[in-house]
Amino acid sequence: MLFGSIAMVLFWGALILVIVLLVRWLGEGRSPFGGPRRKSAIDILEERFARGEIDQEEFEERRRLLSE
Repeated sequence: MLFGSIAMVLFWGALILVIVLLVRWLGEGRSPFGGPRRKSAIDILEERFARGEIDQEEFEERRRLLSE
């Protein structure tokens, strides 16, 4: 009787954990066991260029500096 109760709690706990990890992994671009995925400096630079915050000349100069 006691073993059955403990097994049921463990089963539901494991099921809830799997669902939470799956939702986090699918939902927000996060890894299931960590925080948000960090962007590299190149990713940030490309985003700034795409938004028009920097021009092509500045983009290429900074990309060159980052790749050295």
